[in-house]
Amino acid sequence: MVAMKLLLSQARRQGLTKPFLSPFQQIPRLFSSSSPSDSNPSPDSNESRKKPVTIEPVSYAAKPKPESTNVESAENLHSPESASQDGRSSWTREEIRYVKDAASINTVSYAQRVAPLPEDRVAGEDEGERTPEEMERERKRIEAENRARRRFLRANAVEEDTSSLPLPTLLKPELKHGKKPIFDLMEAIREIKANSKAKFDETLEAHVRLGIEKGRSELIVRGTLALPHSVKKDVKVAFFAEGADAEDAKAAGADVVGGLELIEEILKSGKIDFDRCLATPKMMPRVYKISRILNNHGLMPNPKQGSVTKDVAKAVKEAKAGHTKFRMDKTSILHVPLGKMSFPEDALRENVGAFMNALLLAKPAGLKKTSKYAGYVNAFHLCSTMGKGYPVSIQSLSRAADLHTKLQLK
Repeated sequence: MVAMKLLLSQARRQGLTKPFLSPFQQIPRLFSSSSPSDSNPSPDSNESRKKPVTIEPVSYAAKPKPESTNVESAENLHSPESASQDGRSSWTREEIRYVKDAASINTVSYAQRVAPLPEDRVAGEDEGERTPEEMERERKRIEAENRARRRFLRANAVEEDTSSLPLPTLLKPELKHGKKPIFDLMEAIREIKANSKAKFDETLEAHVRLGIEKGRSELIVRGTLALPHSVKKDVKVAFFAEGADAEDAKAAGADVVGGLELIEEILKSGKIDFDRCLATPKMMPRVYKISRILNNHGLMPNPKQGSVTKDVAKAVKEAKAGHTKFRMDKTSILHVPLGKMSFPEDALRENVGAFMNALLLAKPAGLKKTSKYAGYVNAFHLCSTMGKGYPVSIQSLSRAADLHTKLQLK
């Protein structure tokens, strides 16, 4: 019993000092390489761990200097001693780290060069160190060339008087495309008739540059005019009408008059044998069937050009008289023939006045300007078929248009 109590007391004592470990916690201890002494450290080992560890400095051998003199000079230049000589206190570790391997730059001094004066030059220096004999030969050669030149000039009877020759001057180039002078209407017509030298009867052409932006389809300028003086020629007129309008057209002198039967005939054959085409507003929906054929020949009736009208007799008489059409092209320019060069000057002036009057009547409503011509007619040129153009002043054109209006009122 006594022995059992002793064992229990020892087991109790060990249980209080050591923690209880489960069988699973004891498995890693079986495979551990540490000894039982490591798990139970001694008091001496604990005291040694608590003491601070001192790190002793270690010195390394100095790096051998390279044999190159440039590197040595660089190291001397960037050394702390040189820094103290330059006025610095000392090089920092970071400066030495980046500067110690830099290449040295040695200062180079050049001798001061001064341009020599003429009296300081050495004889023969500029001549490439030529000897006096060579210079004498050169002088004789130049003199021989001058004598030969003078003999040549005397043989050709050319006097060599350099004193009377003028000094060279700069000549201003003449502008080929300078600004042309603007002519009065009658002056331009006289100049064109005087310079008309072709073997045929040339046509007087008018070219008008309008102040309308390109691509503005609502501002297209188009129209027709009856020239007071024109070349008489037979004009074949066709009139699309029915009933009383057809009879009035025949009485006025229309060459071709018809309604649906004429439209069907043109639609089947596709042929056009007339020069002008007119129609009444009632027939226009039926005329649209042959619009493609008429447009190919430029004969499609248009209310803006006066070819669609209710006044049949007046329209036929004006068409027979010979009307001139004008239309603005893509570049906002009008090209219109206004008579022949065989016409008198007054007749050509009246034709130009009639055209200007028709041009003012065809002015688009959307073009808002204060004056009649400002912003509408930018330039007006007259020319013959084979001649050059002459710019005409707007004032003379306005007077010609006013004169035509007065003649029409009378």
